Amino acid sequence: MPLTKAEITRLRSLQDKKAREAAGLYVVENPKVVAELLAAGHAFAEFYATDGAASHGSVTVTPAELARISHFPTPSDVFAVGRISRATLAPGELAHGLTLALDGIQDPGNVGTLLRIADWFGFARVLLSPDSADLFSQKVINASMGSFARVRVITTALAAALADAGAAGVPVLGCDLAGEPVYALAPLADAVVVIGSEGRGLSAGVTAALTRRVTIPRHGGAESLNAAVAAGIVCAALRRG
Repeated sequence: MPLTKAEITRLRSLQDKKAREAAGLYVVENPKVVAELLAAGHAFAEFYATDGAASHGSVTVTPAELARISHFPTPSDVFAVGRISRATLAPGELAHGLTLALDGIQDPGNVGTLLRIADWFGFARVLLSPDSADLFSQKVINASMGSFARVRVITTALAAALADAGAAGVPVLGCDLAGEPVYALAPLADAVVVIGSEGRGLSAGVTAALTRRVTIPRHGGAESLNAAVAAGIVCAALRRG
């Protein structure tokens, strides 16, 4: 049965954050990412696909219909819809395991890559400040690949959460050009690594909650490192040995 005009309008509207939040739904169109998420046990509420990509439980649509609901100029052959579910931070949770905290990272590609980094290094969770890129945007999900389904991500008031962790004796390490070389740190099993945006750096409230500042020693003339690159280096330093 062809998709109705109302169904097409509803599915297209999910490219807008407000519409996603109102509906409690998000979209993934990248076939490789969809396969990664399914392999990680992630469930979708709705699944639309052309004949060649149809699977059990999917709604078969024509390429023309897929082009009408797609959020991209060049559509793929799948359109998966998931339900938005947000984790909450439990009291004392940051005392156990490594945490990657993202302070105002607004580039969706960076946020997605940072999820992959946390996944690669086995971090227990990622904290996302409310002013960071929307976790459920396609650009974030695509950049994260399957890590979107494997990493526990919590959107929270970052400064308050970090202040509580620091008060409880958890090392809260902020990446800052004025910090001590990260390679001088002993490997840590329980800590929070805080990454700020390239343009703004760490916010004032988050800076006040840090217990230590760390930097990656610079040997050349570059002004700064990409946030995800910096995070990867710091995470590797903490996991060495």
